Amino acid sequence: MRRTAVNPWNWSVQLGYHQGELVSGATRTLYCAGQTAMNADGEPQHAGDLAAQLALSLDNLEAVLGEAGMSLAGLVRLTVYTTDVDLLFQHYGVLAGRLAAAGVAPATTVLGVTRLAIPPLLVELEGTAVA
Repeated sequence: MRRTAVNPWNWSVQLGYHQGELVSGATRTLYCAGQTAMNADGEPQHAGDLAAQLALSLDNLEAVLGEAGMSLAGLVRLTVYTTDVDLLFQHYGVLAGRLAAAGVAPATTVLGVTRLAIPPLLVELEGTAVA
């Protein structure tokens, strides 16, 4: 598989993402449902703590990827939904650090939403990965 960053402008690279990811030679694509700060029993965790919710959401996204034999390294698209964009950006290093450690800068969109499906949740991550 070959990945090529598509960046008509360079400003997004400094923020840890590419404008696009051109993938060729991939044999598998995984479309992940939104992952939140839920434990294995489906109970929301870390009420009111966006940083902890973001970390657990990433753990859960990694678990889904791992179950498919993939990792964050294969992530080519990430959508971040949050009920508080300003608060998310205060803790964005949690996300950016994990992606940088995996050596990826997926095409990313951040969206502010009124609420998520389960009210105590503050952030949800939806990804697409290739291998």
